[in-house]
Amino acid sequence: MDLAISPQDEAFRQVVIDFIENNLPSDTREKVRRGLKLDKDDHVNWHKILHANGWGAPNWTPEFGGPDWTPMQRHIFEEETGRHHCPRLRPFGLKMVGPVIQAFGSDEQKSEHLPKIINSEVQWCQGYSEPDSGSDLASLKTRAVRDGDNYIVNGQKTWTTEAHWSDWIFCLVRTGETVKKQEGISFLLIDMKTPGITVKPIITMEGGHEVNEVFLDDVVVPVSNRVGEENKGWTIAKFLLSHERTSIAEIGRSKSQLEKLKEIASAEQNNDAPLIEDRRFRDKIARAELDLMALDMSLMRIVAAESGGRQIGPEASLLKIRATELQQKLTELLMEAIGYYSHPDIPEAREFGWNEPPVGPDYASSLSPIYFNWRKSSIYGGSNEVQRGIIAKMVLGF
Repeated sequence: MDLAISPQDEAFRQVVIDFIENNLPSDTREKVRRGLKLDKDDHVNWHKILHANGWGAPNWTPEFGGPDWTPMQRHIFEEETGRHHCPRLRPFGLKMVGPVIQAFGSDEQKSEHLPKIINSEVQWCQGYSEPDSGSDLASLKTRAVRDGDNYIVNGQKTWTTEAHWSDWIFCLVRTGETVKKQEGISFLLIDMKTPGITVKPIITMEGGHEVNEVFLDDVVVPVSNRVGEENKGWTIAKFLLSHERTSIAEIGRSKSQLEKLKEIASAEQNNDAPLIEDRRFRDKIARAELDLMALDMSLMRIVAAESGGRQIGPEASLLKIRATELQQKLTELLMEAIGYYSHPDIPEAREFGWNEPPVGPDYASSLSPIYFNWRKSSIYGGSNEVQRGIIAKMVLGF
């Protein structure tokens, strides 16, 4: 297994960096650098810029409009966009339902949905979790009852990220009651404008509106909007989650956070000696950096395996655990490093122009909301406890 990066890939890395430097809007870059809140247009505009350059769907094949990139080139692109303060490409269309439609969808579904995803015309959200079915997703209760050429859907989804921005939702629904619970689930594509859908905000602990509840009351969904066979949605759900868990790693953003941590720790604060001179805190930074290096190598092994044509297996769960634990550790160290410059948890602190000029470094006010927001990372995409269970079963044989 060759983990070395070739001269050609390093040249590609520079192409990506140059493109970002020349095309990323400066106001968007500044929002990301300072940890300020992004709106829908920030994400859509950046996606459209990438799409105009042929980079609108980095993980898609040329058959569906993606660039002809190797797994290593995709890895480099994601790393450098994370390190250079680009908005995240919204994953729900590009990395979740898009690959599902490509692998399991009908020709009509491909022609209808894929072009609108890649040009950012339509935004998607994910209808998986329910109030009593999060980590135990197979216990979901949202039901779809067949009525001629339609399903009648009733139920509730929760923690639905960006449902208030979205045009469509992909949902797991129960269509079979007399079979093993994993075997009675189907995968539906639902237009959010359909009568009977209600979206209610959930305000998270840092005061942000990112997630929502979605209620479905007698929602009529054409059977043609089902992806794959009836009662075979669990296979599709597992396929989708493997893509989600590897994308959660976000190694470039963690490297950016580590660089910010070192910058803060190296600066004098109120004429005090830089925190980097404190041996105990320096050791914490060193441990975080070693963990990040180990995570980087683990991700590189997965990239090398993909390059050799091997499918991702339980290593996706390992990557998800270690990546999210490290993301949380970096936010903890950033809070510790900023010390008394960190504001209490004030939602407005992530709004552009709030409390200007800032007290202390310009990124100080947003660190507390970011810290609280990232507590969720060990839960979404399948909680880390569930991932450990997957590893125990698939790797250790328990």
